[in-house]
Order: sequence, then C-alpha cells, then structure tokens
Amino acid sequence: MSAPEISADISAKGAAGVRMRGVDKAFGPNVVLRELDLDVEPGERVVIIGPSGSGKTTILRVIMTLERIDSGTIEVGGRHLYHEEAGGRLKPAREKHIRSVRSDIGMVFQHFNLFPHMSALENIMLAPVKVHGKSPDEARELGRELLAKVGMADYANHTPGQLSGGQKQRVAIARSLATEPAVMLFDEVTSALDPELVGEVLNVIRDIAEEGKTTMMLVTHEMGFAREVADRVVMFDHGQILESGSPEEILRNPQEQRTKDFLGAVFEH
Repeated sequence: MSAPEISADISAKGAAGVRMRGVDKAFGPNVVLRELDLDVEPGERVVIIGPSGSGKTTILRVIMTLERIDSGTIEVGGRHLYHEEAGGRLKPAREKHIRSVRSDIGMVFQHFNLFPHMSALENIMLAPVKVHGKSPDEARELGRELLAKVGMADYANHTPGQLSGGQKQRVAIARSLATEPAVMLFDEVTSALDPELVGEVLNVIRDIAEEGKTTMMLVTHEMGFAREVADRVVMFDHGQILESGSPEEILRNPQEQRTKDFLGAVFEH
C-alpha cells in the first residue's frame, strides 16, 4: 500500500463521519472497489444499493477492517483508519492505531455472528468488558438496558439456539450498540430472515435512526425501508458509485439506465 500525502483538511472541523478517497480493493483478478470516493457526514444515514457482486458489502468490510484496502485512504471521525502521520506524510498504521479507530465503528452482519455458547446478555457484555474496560456489573447493566431497547428484555438468559432469526438479529444490534459506536454499519441484516420477521428488525433500526446520534451506512434490498430511513441513497455498480441522491431522486426518478433496470428488477419481486 503506497503512502499518500496528507490531505490539507484532514482535521478540519466538521469533517465527514466517514471519508473514502481513491479506495481500491481486489480479490485476485476481481477488482471490487475502483478508486472509490465517498463522504458520509456525521449523523447521516446512507443506504447503499446495487446488484449482487457490485462491491456494496466490501465497502462496509473495509471500513470495519475485515478486509484491508489495496490503496487509497479511509477516515472515520477525521482520523485515518489505515494510516498514521509521520513527518508530514502518511505511513501505514500500526495495528494499535487501527484498533483504536475501529473502536468507534459497530457492524451488524447478515448472519448475526453471535457466540452460540453465550446467552444474549453475555454476547452483549463481551465487548464492553474486553475492549472498553467496563466492569462486569457496568456491562451487565448496559446489556440489560440495550436488550430492553431492542425489545428483548425477557430473553437475556437465552442462548442464540433458543431464539428466532429476528430475535438473534435484534440481539446482534444491541451488541453493536454496546460499544457506543460513532458509525454503525448494517450489511443486509434482513436477508437471512423469514419474511414475517423482517419488520421487527427494521423497526429497531428505524428507532436508532430516528435518534440521529449515529452515522449509519446500510446495505439493503428493502427499498421501502431505504426510502423511509435514508438521508441519501447511493447506487453502486462495478466497484463505483453510479449515482447518489435523496431517496426520492434515486428510487423514484433515477437518471442512469443501470439504476432503472436494477430497481425495475427489485420492485418486480
């Protein structure tokens, strides 16, 4: 990874909650992100749509550092994620720096990723204790508050195997909230759920969005939900942003034929 120069406004007040510049990512010969530039303002809710294989999930995974970028820069809250400053330039960051920036990010996955041998409450307590140094009592109190927030107060002692898909996803959302992230990433969080369970999970995300305290990036195929919750919708295809605008602009009056074709196929289903 090359060491790019530091941007002039890197620490400017009001910098974007998430800022991606010239980000490339390939898996072997398959280029998934191509010189991607994307800004998400603090508190903004951005929904990313696009066909399968377009690179939508990879955007979230490189922000969460589950995949490492090949080139470019990513900032979260004005802090570089993969780089550190040295002598007026940027150099590849140490793992300690990456972990520090990543601690401001929470991610909710398509397949829950809960620890099966732990109760719902224990799953939520883990990161506050291990990562943020809270006492077990503090983490337990926080965990119970968050379970109540997502409508799961009565299921604190249930293991994932005793929960429905929708219940597991609500616990996963509570677990992500437990680290008090400045940025929350949601990766197709309803696609593994039975249709009758989708609404309960979307309601929880809607409640979080309405609080307006967290920057949110959501990959979803639920266009009705996208229209309701998004400040901005980004259409993604072949590793690049095809068009971006308000839900009204993109979902009701897209300009690009590729977007029109994609939305036509989605709404047919």
